[in-house]
Amino acid sequence: MPLPSPRACRALLGAALLSGAVSAQTVAEAPLRAHLAFLADDLLEGRGTGQRGGQLTVRYLETQAAALGLKPLAQGYRQKVELVGQKTLPGSTLRFDAGAKQLAAAFGRDAVYANANGRADSAIAAPVLFVGYGIDAPDQNWNDFAGADVKGKLLVAMVNDPQPTAAEPERFAGKSLTWYGRWTYKFEEALRQGAAGILLIHTAASSSYPWSVPANSFGHEQFHLDGPGNALQGWISEDFARTLFAAAGQDLDRLRAAAEVRGFRPVALDVQAHAAVKSAVRRLTEYNVAGMVPGSDPKLAAEAVIYSAHWDHLGIDEQNGKPDHIWNGAIDNGSGTAALLAMAQAAVAHPARRTQIFLWPCAEEQGLLGSLAWVRAPLWPLARTAADLNLDSMNFVGRTRDIGVAGAERSSLYAASAQVAKSMGLALAAPTPDLGGAYFRADHFSFAKAGVPAFNVGSAVFSGDGSFAFEHPQGAVEKMRAFTRDYHQVSDQYDPSWDLSGMVQQAQFTLNLGYAVANAPAMPAWKAGEAYGKVKR
Repeated sequence: MPLPSPRACRALLGAALLSGAVSAQTVAEAPLRAHLAFLADDLLEGRGTGQRGGQLTVRYLETQAAALGLKPLAQGYRQKVELVGQKTLPGSTLRFDAGAKQLAAAFGRDAVYANANGRADSAIAAPVLFVGYGIDAPDQNWNDFAGADVKGKLLVAMVNDPQPTAAEPERFAGKSLTWYGRWTYKFEEALRQGAAGILLIHTAASSSYPWSVPANSFGHEQFHLDGPGNALQGWISEDFARTLFAAAGQDLDRLRAAAEVRGFRPVALDVQAHAAVKSAVRRLTEYNVAGMVPGSDPKLAAEAVIYSAHWDHLGIDEQNGKPDHIWNGAIDNGSGTAALLAMAQAAVAHPARRTQIFLWPCAEEQGLLGSLAWVRAPLWPLARTAADLNLDSMNFVGRTRDIGVAGAERSSLYAASAQVAKSMGLALAAPTPDLGGAYFRADHFSFAKAGVPAFNVGSAVFSGDGSFAFEHPQGAVEKMRAFTRDYHQVSDQYDPSWDLSGMVQQAQFTLNLGYAVANAPAMPAWKAGEAYGKVKR
């Protein structure tokens, strides 16, 4: 039977809301705060992938799931995720030869890099090719690799995607960042093209975060799902890029401007790259954690709505066997992890018609690996998954008069969100360009690529839609925006003075929306022409 149209889905969801079919229980602040304080405690050592703190977190989540009354989807609450961990070791080198001149890139200052091929040692000696944005997008009639022999070359590319012009104001979604602009896409595309490796030129404007973010990330162990990978992938600073291009007789700004023009062709730099990447390599099993509240309707219980929030952060560094730095990750994403536990506590006492699944994916900070593993081998069929509602980096500064739903407009979830917001006395935050590509940076995107309507609910930090209409705005906006300085820093720590009323409000909205979806006669549908609506594993 064909899926109902988005208009029909909107009508059905609205009818469910207006008839009182949605009856979500109240999310309580006390358990949310308690979970958050514990998850962000030094005891959990930053909930690192492949670290003891991650093991403790998984044990805590599955214990809490059982205590709350969630039912396992399989033999237990865990789903295995097989990973390869690689950490770039001291002694690794990256050098560029431009004629008689040699430029050595200092790790951490000039460049950060790793390999992703599962080998302890990777060496490349390759000519360097500037490939603009590094995008091959037939749907946009854009190919930065056209006319070039890419195989065996070290690619240098810009972050983000081509900017709108007066003639083409909506190319690549206008000012919003598309999937083609994300660093993860560019690494994947370099592998597809057969390149020797790829380095991205970092700017705070194009990536939406400072150099410290990739520097911290690549200073840690890098993880990937087992399989083929680049021999070299990473970032170079803008200052080093300028020096490198000048040594090759090129002007970086001129080439970047040329790369904005449709029909750009790759430019070979008169430079030879030499890299020797030494890595500590290990294979390990990490875990997603999931539990469910079975649906009450004999037929609709075979379908499910998923609530997700990744449990991992960046973990702990050690020096001489003693803790050095702990990346506690209180907001990112102790907040979402804790919120899902509080939501599950409310949901178990009041089943919806469809099944509700509470999913805590692992290794999100490593490139959405846990959620990607789920959609590749789902514990619940994707064809019977109504939606994924994700929570990440939640509001910690007070209640708002609006709620951010960026990404919901891609499906009938937007209409459902509007109905739920109205029932709670909230407005939907006015949409603004998604400059940072938030839609592609959280676990819901794995579900969207697999064809499941999904978005990240209400994040006032990275949602791209603002959501800054605080009930008591004095200082609140500044506190929220100040968090960008704590993002992926050791300073992202729990503060007992935080006003969690807005976090509870955000969790309640998400649970209410989940009930609206779970109780509606039909599952949500993608907007006509939406690219992700065509994909279903």
